[in-house]
Amino acid sequence: MLKNIKGAIFDMDGTLIDSMWVWSKIDEEYLAKRNLTVPKNLKQDIEHMSFSEVACYFQKKFNISDSIEEIQKEWNDMALYHYSHDVTLKPGAREFLSLLKSKNVKMALATSNCNLLIEAALKKNNIYNFFDCITTTDEVQRGKDFPDVYLLAAQKLNLKPDQCVVFEDILPAVKGAKSAGMKVVGVHDLYSEYQKKDIINLADIYISRYDELNKVV
Repeated sequence: MLKNIKGAIFDMDGTLIDSMWVWSKIDEEYLAKRNLTVPKNLKQDIEHMSFSEVACYFQKKFNISDSIEEIQKEWNDMALYHYSHDVTLKPGAREFLSLLKSKNVKMALATSNCNLLIEAALKKNNIYNFFDCITTTDEVQRGKDFPDVYLLAAQKLNLKPDQCVVFEDILPAVKGAKSAGMKVVGVHDLYSEYQKKDIINLADIYISRYDELNKVV
């Protein structure tokens, strides 16, 4: 399936980087400072949203008086240390990126995160220079449950959608990438374990480690 692929588009959090725990921690601490608790379905409600959409959701859901920009800055300040020092790569990720590079596959990042944290995480893990371009959902009108961010990433790579494969860890994003007309590799993450069966059914391939793909590229 991946033999003739010319472009690889990667999600970052939960797909390349083991970082979803950071956001669970931030949600808990941010709400606790306001004497609020994390609602049961928060993760499912926000996982497909852009960074600014999540801030807007929090502002309305929890009646936060801060502006969208102030909410985002507080989250960024809380996350930056972890992204600069603590987050690590998923098993086999760097080696797989090196393999794609050796085969002249163009690589893009398509993420809901912000540029400050993207750069911190990629540079901390020495993979920043693998990517030909970085695209965030704040550059498009809709979140990852729609094809927009993947189509823009492919456009930046000067490739057609059917020349690209997308790597994603959550079901709404897998659906969005498929609707863009791209192949999709589902990547296991503990925080999307509850979606695993549906991701397996929809994705073209499902992996727990990147070295599972070494023989099919």
